[in-house]
Amino acid sequence: MFPAFYRLHFVLLGMVLPGARRLAMAVLITLAFATLARLIRGVSSTGSVAGAVVSFILYLALGPGAFIALVCVFLLAWLTTRLGYARKEQRGTAEKKDGRTASQVLANLGMAAFAALLYGITSAPIFIAAVAAALGEAAADTVSSEYGQASKERAVLITTWEEVPAGTDGGISFPGTIAGVLAATAISLVCLAVGLLTWQWFWIVTLSAVLGMIADSLLGAALERKGILNNDAVNFLSTLIAAGAAALLVRLLH
Repeated sequence: MFPAFYRLHFVLLGMVLPGARRLAMAVLITLAFATLARLIRGVSSTGSVAGAVVSFILYLALGPGAFIALVCVFLLAWLTTRLGYARKEQRGTAEKKDGRTASQVLANLGMAAFAALLYGITSAPIFIAAVAAALGEAAADTVSSEYGQASKERAVLITTWEEVPAGTDGGISFPGTIAGVLAATAISLVCLAVGLLTWQWFWIVTLSAVLGMIADSLLGAALERKGILNNDAVNFLSTLIAAGAAALLVRLLH
């Protein structure tokens, strides 16, 4: 018991204290990112704190490549959230102008941070795939929802194909779905470019992210509309499904 405990203790110290230079870079870059995200109202005050924690963990565990992927997720979400904002505001489905809150940030990115921590503790490569898939799902879910609402007035429920207003929980549209798939692919390409993924893992991670996006719509239609789960819970479970699928497939196939 005690050897295992001390081993975990020293591994965690190795993550938190990877050298003065890297630690200083992580702190400076994280603070700059959180400040900028707040200034452009991508996140609220609490959201900027949550985002700083997530970006700090990703940078320490996986290096600047993971941070770059996180920034790309943020930019995709920020841009598509503002696309057709006036129309979304009229429908009552627009995000708050003050930006996403801490609970929203953690619901979308908390799984990626947790998988990064697991990688730091275990050094198991499957957790890198889990991080990339969770980030890809977060981007795909936000882009599909926001772009779908901006481009279409109506959607269909994924469970019954009943026509519903755009922005309804569990509602999907063709433009939104295509945009989500492209967003997942884009994040996987970024992870590939920065060295987090290989071509062998690229499609596994992309497909896992899309699977998570579909799961988000199914959970929204089946549980969120009935008040069983709220949006944050649905978002977190969707990233969990994407991360779990990627880790499992990588383990089975490679």
